[in-house]
Parts: sequence; structure tokens; C-alpha cells
Amino acid sequence: MRKTVAIGFLGTVLDQGGRAPRRWQKWRPTISLCSQPGWPIDRLELLHSPDYDRLANRIKDDLARLSPHTEVCLTPLAIGDPWDFEEVYAALHDYARAYPFDLEREDYLIHITTGTHVAQICWFLLAEARYLPARLVQTAPPQRTDEGPSGPGTISVIDLDLSRYNRIAQRFTRERDETVSFLKAGIATRNAQFNALIAQLERVAVRSRAPMLLVGPTGAGKSFLAKRVYELKRGRHRLAGPFIEVNCATLRGDAAMSTLFGHVKGAFTGAQTARAGLLRAADGGLLFLDEIGELGLDEQAMLLKAVEEKRFFPFGSDTEVMSDFELIAGTHRDLRQMVAAGTFREDLYARINLWTYELPGLAQRREDIEPNLEFELDRFGREQGERVRFNVEAKRQYLSFATSSGAAWTGNFREFSASITRMATLADDGRITEAIAKEEVGRLTRTWSGRRDESELIATVMGEGADDLDLFDRAQLERVLDVCRVSASLSEAGRALFAVSRQSKKQPNDADRLRKYLARFGLDWEAVQRSFEA
Repeated sequence: MRKTVAIGFLGTVLDQGGRAPRRWQKWRPTISLCSQPGWPIDRLELLHSPDYDRLANRIKDDLARLSPHTEVCLTPLAIGDPWDFEEVYAALHDYARAYPFDLEREDYLIHITTGTHVAQICWFLLAEARYLPARLVQTAPPQRTDEGPSGPGTISVIDLDLSRYNRIAQRFTRERDETVSFLKAGIATRNAQFNALIAQLERVAVRSRAPMLLVGPTGAGKSFLAKRVYELKRGRHRLAGPFIEVNCATLRGDAAMSTLFGHVKGAFTGAQTARAGLLRAADGGLLFLDEIGELGLDEQAMLLKAVEEKRFFPFGSDTEVMSDFELIAGTHRDLRQMVAAGTFREDLYARINLWTYELPGLAQRREDIEPNLEFELDRFGREQGERVRFNVEAKRQYLSFATSSGAAWTGNFREFSASITRMATLADDGRITEAIAKEEVGRLTRTWSGRRDESELIATVMGEGADDLDLFDRAQLERVLDVCRVSASLSEAGRALFAVSRQSKKQPNDADRLRKYLARFGLDWEAVQRSFEA
């Protein structure tokens, strides 16, 4: 016949009976545990502080009289601070690992009514992890009468099998699904890669304060996703401050330092008043630095210090300021390549590369075009106060083109949104007709064809990143790449490009100048040559 073994702490207050709270006086939980009719305890493992040997022996003597069938084993357990979670858990963990459990002959109970709340939590964790192959039980006092408590009280089992609580488990699952849906703005996306990315990002967003890096082509939704992450964190009370967004591609020279880190009065020409800067404005909130690869090396160094130490020097100041912000960075460039080229700091890249998510462009998520179409129509309706829908054939016609391999979607979701907006604006009576859809298909086809004819050389080398260049940079870079294409080496191309300025002794060698120029666009000589060969 199997034996029942109970393990529990001595109740230094309740087990004394007379010193317990008035409504529980004379009721002692350890005595109650071993006095339950129909639930005999064959052995009691009573853990107690060495300072309470006298009370422990008194309980043992009382049980010998009240429950003679129960063998009582007293176990002194020295815990300096019973409210120190780490100390209590370590002591009980060691006890559990050393205890000779005999699962073939004995059933085990853990009595959680006695002991501190910290001890109760530790019992729970050890039992759930199966370090203790036992069920948790708790005792409660009986109804009080004028003569005092009547009977030993009650005993109940706490079942740790969460499968019995399907509604709880389903609620957790539902809340997680709702969070993922929130990050996707309620769009029922079908792309497996993107869905897996969002599912992990959801867990990281609510558990970590570490920087995130969102990588993807322009228009892939980096800014939109960063704002959703902020709203999620704020909704979970992980952030209380504002969402601050800045496109680093718009920052140049002193303006970059001033915009990000602030400045003191007189720090540079035109600095007539002091400025706090966006890093200080983001204190307690989230800072989204889009196109972080466009920052200069000096700004990168200051940003690294601000991220790691939460303090930095405003431009022109000798006094540090504090700002505790979370960071999400975005880029369409290959930062690893920029690190190799010396245009992006390796230490900053290592700091922001803990959680990196590569957002695929729309051309890589063609199965998500249809659900995003409905989202864009709903967005247009909310903004314009007018419900717009496709005719059946018009929708079929547009989706057939939009999801085909001929649809380049070089501008990604931003370009797609503009396309839907155009058709919705032209829709009479809220219906997008076949004629409107056909006109839009023609407009997109001409746009993409024109881009390929105009900048085929740059597109060959830079891909979708070419869309981010100003006309000035595009024209200059196209000529430089044309020279690189017909040159046998980096030095030969440099000699052709810098034939005049080479005469000045202040200029570095031609190859080094060309290497640095290409690095401004995230390019290097070997990558350019491979693009031409492909």
C-alpha cells in the first residue's frame, strides 16, 4: 500500500495556536494537516529554523498524541532571511535535489499554508518544474463557534495541470494573437517569413529594452512598424515617454549634432539660443532613427555613448545630460558592408545588432498584396469619410497585375498605398471600375519602365537603394560607375576620375579617394565589379 508523505514548513506563528490571530487561535495548520479524516499522513517532513527547535518538538509530541500513525521527521533548515527569494529558493532547491523520493511506494504533498509568501512561491516553482514530484495542498481553519474552532479544518489540493484550465490558456493565446495582429495593423498577412518575424518581434518588444534594428528597402514599413512597437510597449506600461522619429538622411554637419544631441547658446554660428535635442526629448520613451547609416562617424560615436551610458554632451557643452530612452534604428543599407568600408562604427553596429529584423519588400510578399489592398481602402475611407470598393472585375484585373512578376514595386508599400489612393480618389460613387484599374496599371508600368531606362546602371549596382538618391548624387554616381565599368582596377578608375586634382599634393592617392566615394553609398570596388559581371 502506498504511503502519503507531506513536506512543509513549521508555522512559527500559526502552529503556536494561542499566539495566532484571534479568529484562528487554537487552530494549528500542521496539526490540521495530519488530522484530516479520510486523508491519513504516514510521514511528515517538518522543516524548521534551528531557532524554533522547541516549537518543532512540541508539534511532534502533539502529533504523537493526536495522530499516532504519523511519523514526524524534524529537519532543521537554516535560512538567514526568509523573505530573500534567492536564498529561500536555493535552500529548497538543494533540499529537493537531496531528498530520496521513492515514487514507486510513496505519494508526496507540499503543505503551503505555513511559511512566508516567498517560500510558497518557491514551493510552486519547484513543483511545477518537477524538482518536487508532489502536489500542493493548503489547509484552512474550520468555522468558528463560541467555544472556538470546531474540527481540524479543511484541506484542498492545488492542481498544477494547466490543461484543466483551458480558458486561461486560451486567453493567453488570444491575447498573444491580438498583440501580433496589432503589430500588423490588423492585416491578415500570409507571408510566412513576415509572420514569423512579427511573432518574434512581439515577444522581444514586451520583454526587452535592448535596441532593435529594422532593415529593409525604402517603403517596406520600417517607420510604421517602429510606431506600432512603441504603442505596444506603452500599452504594456513599459514606456511612459513620447515616440520621437527622425530621418538621419536629412541631417548634415552641425545640424545633425544639434538636432540629435542639442546645443548650447553660441555653440556655432547661428546658435542664438540653446536647444535640447531629440535624444533628450525621447527621455522615457522611444527614439526611432531611420536611415541610421547616414549618420556621420562623430554622431555615431556620441550616439553609442548615449545608448550605453544614457548620458551625452550637447554640442558645445562641457556638462553631460541624461536621457533614458529605448532605440529602434532603421536602414536600407548593408551596415556590415559599411563597417568593412569604415563608414559605420563597428562598436555601434554591434550594439544595435542584438535584435535585427529584415523586412521583405512588397515584391517578396506578393501574397500579402490582397489583404493590404483592403487595409488601404479602409484607411482611405477613414481619412476621407467615404467608403470605396472595387468592382469585381476591376479588382481581379488589378490584383492579377499587382501580384505578377512584372510588377516591380520599387517603392514597396509606400508606392502601393499611393496607387490605391489614386484609384480611390478617381472612383465615382465609391466604385473603382475596370477603366480606373486599367489606367493605374498603365501608369505603374510606364513608371517602372522609365526608371529602368533612366538609371539602369545605378539600379544594376544598388538595386532598390537607387530610389533614395537625390538627382545630384544619381547623376554623379552614374558617371563614376560608368568609369568603373570600363576600368581594369580601382587605381585605373581613380586616375581617370581625378586626373586634375591629383596634381595637388594635398590630395590622397586616387584609389583611396574613389574607395571613400563609393563607401558613401555603401559600395565597394569588388561589389561593384560583381554587379557588372552578373
